[in-house]
Amino acid sequence: MTLILVLRRPAPVTAPVAPAAAAANAESFQQKLVQLEQPKPTNGSPSEVRINSDEINAALAQAAGSLPSTVPSSSPAPNSKSQATSAPNGTMEFPGPVPDIKDYQVSMDGDVVRGQFLTQIAGKDVYLTLAGHLGAKDGYATFDATEVKIGDLSVPVALVNDVLQKKLMEQRDQLKLPANVTDIKVENGELVFVEK
Repeated sequence: MTLILVLRRPAPVTAPVAPAAAAANAESFQQKLVQLEQPKPTNGSPSEVRINSDEINAALAQAAGSLPSTVPSSSPAPNSKSQATSAPNGTMEFPGPVPDIKDYQVSMDGDVVRGQFLTQIAGKDVYLTLAGHLGAKDGYATFDATEVKIGDLSVPVALVNDVLQKKLMEQRDQLKLPANVTDIKVENGELVFVEK
């Protein structure tokens, strides 16, 4: 029974989006990254850049090549300090080694981010679902898991949290926040970058 639950496809965390809407979301994501890189007035009050799930999913699809680029290559690109960079064709490229992930979805609800990924474990395609809270500490993004599922099987967070935190520490360089960002969080179903 456990093996059946592990290999079973769970309910998707997001609904499908029409290609035209996905292209608009990818363009909006690119514009918000550029906005994040722009110098801010020094009036003392922090500003925020908010990104929704649809924009993140479109950017991930564009980075994977399953969505054509909507941003011309002459657009300003984020600098090398940001988490994602723009390739010459305007698509997003995420730094570091990318695991063999065939499908991924991200959703945000309230203050919880939920990601669902299709990867291979022991030669079998298996869906991994992680949910939790994003935060920042000492200039790096943090993730505190609240839910873990392999396939359709819920796994106690305590069983995997140490391994997850160790993996995050191994990838710490990729979790560095841009110099102008003081905090990252999920709030009201949106990813929020709080700028200095």
